[in-house]
Amino acid sequence: MQSSDTIINTDNAAKDGQNKCPKCGSTDISLNVSDGKLRCNFCRHEFEPQHVEMQSDLANLHGQVMGSGASNINNEFDSIVTLKCESCGAEVVVDTSSATQSRCHWCRNTLSINKQIPNGAIPDVVLPFGITKEEAQKEIEKFVRKRKFFAHPKFKKEFTTENIMGVYLPYMLVDLNSHVNLEGQGEILKRTYSVNDETYYDADLYSVKRDYDLVIEGLTVESSKDKLNNSSNKTNNVINAIMPFDLENCVKFNANYLKGYSSEKRDTNIDDLKSLVDYQSKNVAKYSANQTIRQYNRGVAWQNIDFKVIGEQWKSAYLPVWLYSYLEVKGKEKILHYVAVNARTKETMGSVPIHMPVLILVSIIVEIFGIFLMLNIDFEYNWLFSLLGIVYFVLMFLRYRNSDARHNYESETKTKLNNLNQENHFIEHRTRLRNSMMNGANNVNQNFGEKLIDNVINQNEIASFLKNNLKK
Repeated sequence: MQSSDTIINTDNAAKDGQNKCPKCGSTDISLNVSDGKLRCNFCRHEFEPQHVEMQSDLANLHGQVMGSGASNINNEFDSIVTLKCESCGAEVVVDTSSATQSRCHWCRNTLSINKQIPNGAIPDVVLPFGITKEEAQKEIEKFVRKRKFFAHPKFKKEFTTENIMGVYLPYMLVDLNSHVNLEGQGEILKRTYSVNDETYYDADLYSVKRDYDLVIEGLTVESSKDKLNNSSNKTNNVINAIMPFDLENCVKFNANYLKGYSSEKRDTNIDDLKSLVDYQSKNVAKYSANQTIRQYNRGVAWQNIDFKVIGEQWKSAYLPVWLYSYLEVKGKEKILHYVAVNARTKETMGSVPIHMPVLILVSIIVEIFGIFLMLNIDFEYNWLFSLLGIVYFVLMFLRYRNSDARHNYESETKTKLNNLNQENHFIEHRTRLRNSMMNGANNVNQNFGEKLIDNVINQNEIASFLKNNLKK
């Protein structure tokens, strides 16, 4: 953290201790999932949510601005906080490493930690749960039901959604005011034709330059070291893949939003996340230029990307997830599988343990069928049928494990482009090109499954068939 940083106090007027209903004085307050408001469980009075005021004019954002909840963590801070109960005078201990509330053991009133403490447990904002446990159970059951055929028998026997948990996970929300300069080459398709059953393409090559101001709003990154670590024995990436969240509905933190749910405190600082945010924001900037290069229908290969940050704003947040987990034990290897549900949008993603002998057997059958087709169909590319078993295996593996699933932050992060300057200069006319897309085009991102199909089966008639059928 630099001395020039602007820190906005987001826990203004926050008070530790009893949060009382203004109507009846009860401290028994919890979240009403149906409308996102806090509700007194005694008199049913509902509270209008409070909002955090930070810089909203992002086009004039300069320097580094941060919410006080995003300040550096002090690892020497004692997580044990003692509060004095206003009703009976008893001292109540709250272990903020795992909770932000505790009941007085004498009068049963609830005491809350709402002031930010330097251990990452209290964020700037929280996005309340928007779907119930029953709704999340249905989404998880539906997801798993579609993957029962190759699922491991032990998993199918033990699977139950009764033990799913509602969890608030820690994130950093980043707004950026930036300037972007891109230089590269693009191709415009002029003609498609066939010679001796071979498909060719003619295209015009252009030099392409784009220069513009760009506002990026709500770039969302995990701020838990565990969730940032996508090791082979965990399937954390599926949690990332259920984004985006409706961040505009975030409210000021209040411990009562966490009642009935668990939470995981932040354990990273802004400096720990800078390189990740820089990498992702550059990709967002590159993707944002797509709206200015639509005429280049064979793609653009950007060669120079100059991305300058003028101003940035950081907020720490708790975002809601319903989470099912299953530990698969294979000899000495242990794999922790997750099925996660975005508790605002119902977006669901997960990993299901695969019964590999069955998948391999079916893939061999598909491979034998492919070889039969290769030997009996007179087709220039009939050798591609010999790859059917391999392609089937990979696609089924990806469907069950979703190891390539991720948040498409490039297209799903809000952006606003201003002061656009563009240059397009004709270079040459190209003929008899074999690929339907420009070699080296990098203006559109593909996941692993799409790259596999494009690289293995290339661009031809059978490619169209496989793309239209195997990716469904």
